This record gives sequence, C-alpha cells and structure tokens, in this order.
Amino acid sequence: MGKRVVHVIGNGDCADYYNNAPRKGLKLTCNFSPFEVPDQYATVIVDFKMMHAINKQEVSLPPGEWIVGMRPKMYMEKHPNFHLKIAGRIKEFYTKLPSYVPNYTDFNCGHMAVYYACAKLRAEEVHMWGFDSICDFNLRSYTDLVMNSDRGNMNNHRLAENWRPVWQNMFKDFSDKGEYSEGKTRTNFVIHHKHDKIKFAVTDNVRVEVHTKNDKK
Repeated sequence: MGKRVVHVIGNGDCADYYNNAPRKGLKLTCNFSPFEVPDQYATVIVDFKMMHAINKQEVSLPPGEWIVGMRPKMYMEKHPNFHLKIAGRIKEFYTKLPSYVPNYTDFNCGHMAVYYACAKLRAEEVHMWGFDSICDFNLRSYTDLVMNSDRGNMNNHRLAENWRPVWQNMFKDFSDKGEYSEGKTRTNFVIHHKHDKIKFAVTDNVRVEVHTKNDKK
C-alpha cells in the first residue's frame, strides 16, 4: 500500500506550481482556490466573514463539499435558515483547536487544512502549495480578489508574527519530537516554493521543493 499523501492548495502566488505536473493523493483547497481542482476532496472554510459573504450572496459558493471550522459553525447556529440552505455542502464540522494556537482567529484556513490533513486524514506526506508567508513576507491571497481583506503593513506584520509560530509548532507536533507528537502519525511536509529560505527554524520532517515557472513535466 502506498503512503497517504495529501495536497493542500493554498491561495498564495506559488500555488500555481501545483499545475506543473499531475498530482496523486487527496486534495484540499482553502476558501476559493486560484484555479479549478476537479478532484478535490473538500474546501476548508474557517471565517465568519466568508460565511456572511456567502449568506448575503456577495460571493459565489466555494466549490465542492466543505469542511468548516468553529467560527462558521457558530455563524450557522445564529443563522439556521442559511444553515439549512447550504447543509448539503457541508462534509464535516471540524472544531479542534491545537493547544499551541491561542484562539480560532490565529488558526487560519491554511493552518486548519494542513492540521486536518495530519490529524484527521493521517497523512504521511503533506504537500503545501501557495503558502508563501512561510518563506517570504508575502501575505497576498487569491481570496482577496473575491473578498477584500486588510493587508496593510501593520496587519501583515501581526499576521506573520501570529501565523508563523503556529506553523513551527504544527511541524513539530507531527514530527518525532516534542510534547505534541505522542500517539500521532509522523508527517513529512513538502513546501513548494521559488526558494528554500524558510523564515524560522523547522524540524527534520520539513523540506522545501524549489520550482521555477518553466519546470512543467
């Protein structure tokens, strides 16, 4: 039996490298993928703001079935008619918050998708596409083209300072080290990017695969 592989397609600029070759394994997308992923397993959604925009028909419905976090769950509890309307889209409510994440606001869509791949799907290998803020000070997101977000310099700094420690702890969580690893499947993480300079220390289960625009196979 082959290893369990999950591709998580984020919304950063380098997500496009995913299309350079066929990819085997389960596929998770985040909110609105930058491109169509016909065989996706599910779309992950974590925000009140996204649920509200869907409810008010300010955006189209995200593709496929949805795995939704705590904040969308709370939104739907307050808007039962909306919940009834889109119930057929919901694959799962996933509300677990890792102990190293201070609150649900700091657990962004990419975090939840990768954590779900490891903790729920028991992935042995997770490929991360479009997670540019791990390697660069770049928080541009395709979702911003669909729904406006605050990406001012001060907010960028705050988000980077909050998000990166979650990644650092998550990578450690699913390695062979640290207090979070007991009883969990070791996961190897492959970050697909244009260079290999991760902006923080990582455990030995993390590597970067460097791509160029012309490396189609």
